[in-house]
Formats: sequence, C-alpha cells, structure tokens
Amino acid sequence: MKLIISIVQDKDVAKVVKALMDKKYRVTKLASTGGFLKAGNTTLLIGVEDEKVDEVIDTIKALCNGTKVDNGSKDVEVGGATIFVIDTDEFRRI
Repeated sequence: MKLIISIVQDKDVAKVVKALMDKKYRVTKLASTGGFLKAGNTTLLIGVEDEKVDEVIDTIKALCNGTKVDNGSKDVEVGGATIFVIDTDEFRRI
C-alpha cells in the first residue's frame, strides 16, 4: 500500500479529483499555499495499492500543466504537480 501526496495548482484540482474519482480512487483534499510564490494550491492524499501508483501518477500528470510566471525578478515555472509516494505500513478504515 502507498500513500500518494500530490500538490496541485488550484486551477487544475477540480479536473484531477474528478478524473481520479471516475476511476474509483478516494481522494482527500487539503487547502495549502506554496511558500515561494504564495499561490493557492491543493494537497491531495490518495491511498492506493502498489500496482495502482503509476495509473494515479499518469492521471495527475495528464491534467496538470506548468506555465511560466513573472515573479518580478525572473520568469518562474509554476503549475504541474509535485508528487510524493510513501510506503504505508498499515491502513484502517474505522
């Protein structure tokens, strides 16, 4: 079992969550803010079996695109998604 933590731009989150839920994945959404540009984003928590990790990542990757933004001193690429995959020793639904 794995826990996927994905940080997604607010503009992309609705379509990512819909696509994952259409594929029968359960998704927990947490509002978050990036530290660099102070932009709003959403952190998604998705628990999946090991063999489903690539499908979830591919789904997120297909729907999150990066763009360049001028932050005053230089162009910075924002958007896309940041994804962490963490081993989960135990999962319980109570």
